Amino acid sequence: MGLVKAAISAASGMMADQWKEYFYCDALPADVLAVKGQKRTDRRSSNKHGSENIISDGSIVAVADGQCALIVEQGKVVELCAEPGEYTYSTGTQPSLLSGGLKNIDDAFAEVGKRIGFGGQAATDQRLYYINTKELVGNKYGTPSPVPFRVVDQNAGLDVDISVRCFGEYSYRITNPILFYTNLCGNVEQEYTRSEIDGQLKTELLTALQPAFARISDMGIRYSAVPAHTLELADALNDVLSAKWRDLRGIEIVSLGVSSIKASEEDEQMIKEMQRNAAFRDPTRAAAHLVGAQASAMQAAAANEGGATMGFMGMGMAGAA
Repeated sequence: MGLVKAAISAASGMMADQWKEYFYCDALPADVLAVKGQKRTDRRSSNKHGSENIISDGSIVAVADGQCALIVEQGKVVELCAEPGEYTYSTGTQPSLLSGGLKNIDDAFAEVGKRIGFGGQAATDQRLYYINTKELVGNKYGTPSPVPFRVVDQNAGLDVDISVRCFGEYSYRITNPILFYTNLCGNVEQEYTRSEIDGQLKTELLTALQPAFARISDMGIRYSAVPAHTLELADALNDVLSAKWRDLRGIEIVSLGVSSIKASEEDEQMIKEMQRNAAFRDPTRAAAHLVGAQASAMQAAAANEGGATMGFMGMGMAGAA
């Protein structure tokens, strides 16, 4: 009796899966990275009893701008559609009488026999996923603690490490959908959102800031000029993160913005002192500074009504000395 039920279920299931389907994906929100493809059905559709994870031959897959469609069979990616347009699914794994006509009748009955052995169910799994390939913006970052930055000034003979705090935003894009699917989202049931990886990405980004700052410093770029060199900083971060982001997850940084970068007051004062002292090694600059200091002292003495004479006498003595 069970065999009869299985045969009936196999035949009815096979016939239900004969309908060709139309797969599509609405505009992906900015927080959705991957989503399972939908079968278009409405009240006039007769295709309402087919298997969930079966794609019949001849079915249409629609791909919009900013999307990449992946067809997965038995857990393995077998097709990729990255260009906008409509594509026809045709591999012969699920023969359709509505697609190939009577020439597929033998394959269709063979499929019935195969399903009987599995209790009437299809012994295959085919899924369609859409990957968001648009630039994903608005990812904020900020250093919770100061990050080392090497300051090099050849003119002042300055080579010292200071601590800076950096805040801003960055954007990234999925550049290798197959890697992203294989190593990150997998056979997600409905959708895979940014919130599931944002924490990990932000932590790795902040960890990579230190070696990226080192490369920026080697270029002779001062920490205060970093906001004007965000392209170089983004390239440096991509180089540092390439093994984890690009080669493992198929993600790359597109742009990085720096809203503020600031050293501690002690470090800024130390740099200014060292640069000023280095500038006074030039005798001309040192003499000009001395003249300026004497002029300032004379102006201060002239403003002192009670002790102007003594002030000028002091300046004369200083000059005589």
